[in-house]
Amino acid sequence: MDLSTLFNHKKVIFSLEIFPPKKDTPYNVIYNTLLKLRGLPVDFISVTYGAGGSAAQREKTVEIASLILTTYHIEPVAHLTCVNSDRQEILETLNKLREGNIQNILALRGDITPGIPPKEEFKHASDLAKFIKETDPSFNLIGGCYPECHPECESPDRDIENLKIKIDSGVSHLITQLFFDNRVFYEFREKAVRAGIRVPIEAGIMPIVNKNQVERTVTMCGASVPPKMARFISKYSDDPIALKDAGLFYATEQIMDLIDNGVQGIHLYTMNNVETASRISENIQNIIAAENQMPREGKAV
Repeated sequence: MDLSTLFNHKKVIFSLEIFPPKKDTPYNVIYNTLLKLRGLPVDFISVTYGAGGSAAQREKTVEIASLILTTYHIEPVAHLTCVNSDRQEILETLNKLREGNIQNILALRGDITPGIPPKEEFKHASDLAKFIKETDPSFNLIGGCYPECHPECESPDRDIENLKIKIDSGVSHLITQLFFDNRVFYEFREKAVRAGIRVPIEAGIMPIVNKNQVERTVTMCGASVPPKMARFISKYSDDPIALKDAGLFYATEQIMDLIDNGVQGIHLYTMNNVETASRISENIQNIIAAENQMPREGKAV
């Protein structure tokens, strides 16, 4: 199923991101995660993979995406990065995706891994998107975007220009990097529209449920921490249970505000945390159902 058609039927899309087990982690962990997610009404699940983008990692992504489709009958989105791949490797992955009946790809450049020189055939996600569309137009391509500007880009305006190139290369909808200040998202959305970007934009949300997560997350993506969030992190820094509850409440309020302001989709970065995904889902399903003015139609995992 081409996921771009979802936005023709619903006002708010709800999706999750999971990742394959890390090296030396028992592989059945991901199966248990999916099993415990059973019952959450989601429209699709994206499957990432670790830094480096090795052939083995790509195969894990394809395998888990196929499992989501065949066992749980949910549309999967396979992440595909290009920074460490050449054309032949991308073609091999596309073949595996076709064999698994996986139609939707999140086309990304990927992070540059220290000690691994990047390959030169695909320097940007837009290069990857263009190549995929020229190779096989039947794939539906999703792209990433940064409400607070890509950390390697010289300015927000140039970042929007680059994003327009990505759309023109065949991307049908966008998922944002995580952010904690909705005003940042609204400003970004307005700039995108002014630049002629008309595709749906899902808001990427990651609930902060422990103190270490804050520093790691901000370092990773450059998301700013608004005063309201900084206050609850400081207040509950020595109380892990209260901090988790406050983080989930903050994310729920953030999502409610986004829905009230016409967001087209919510993409939850679960970090494979079933409790977080379940509690957030429970908090927002009634809100989304009311906004859609119809019972939820997303299939349960």
